Amino acid sequence: MKSEIIFYLLSALSIISALVVVFTKNPIYSVLSLIVCFFSIAGHYVMLNSQFLAIVHIIVYAGAIMVLMLFTVMLLNLNKESEPHKSSLIKVAAIITGGLLMLTILASLKTTQLTAYSTPADLGLGSVQSVGMSLFTEYLLPFEISSILFMSAMIGAVVLAKKER
Repeated sequence: MKSEIIFYLLSALSIISALVVVFTKNPIYSVLSLIVCFFSIAGHYVMLNSQFLAIVHIIVYAGAIMVLMLFTVMLLNLNKESEPHKSSLIKVAAIITGGLLMLTILASLKTTQLTAYSTPADLGLGSVQSVGMSLFTEYLLPFEISSILFMSAMIGAVVLAKKER
C-alpha cells in the first residue's frame, strides 16, 4: 500500500513537471521543471530496485545535461522581442505531426496486451552489486579500454583548449 502511494506521487510529479516543461513560457522554469521530472523518474528506478540506473540517470541527465542546458539558456538570454515570429504553416504542421504521432501510439497500444511482470528485485538485477560484478568480471577488458579512451579524450581537450604563448 505504501509503495503504491509513493508510485502515484512520483507519477503525478513526473506528469505535472513534464507539463510545466511543455507549457511554460520562461525557459529557465522549463529547464528546472525538467530536472524535477528527471529526479522523479529516478525515484521510479529506485522503486524497481535498480539503484545503479537511478544514480546514473541522476548523474548523467540531471547533473550534466540539464546544467549544460541551463547555462546555455542563461547565456543566450532569450527575449520575446528578438525571437522571430513563427508562421501559422509551421504551427499547423506541428499539430498534424503531433496528432499522427498520437494516433500511432494509440494504435500500437490497442494491440498490446498487459501482463504481469517480475521486478528486478525478484531477479536480483539492477543493483549496484550485480552491475559491478558483471562489469569487473566478464566486461573488464571493454571497461578498461573505454577508460583509456576517455582519459585520452580529456588530455586532447586540455591540449586543444590550452592557450599558446
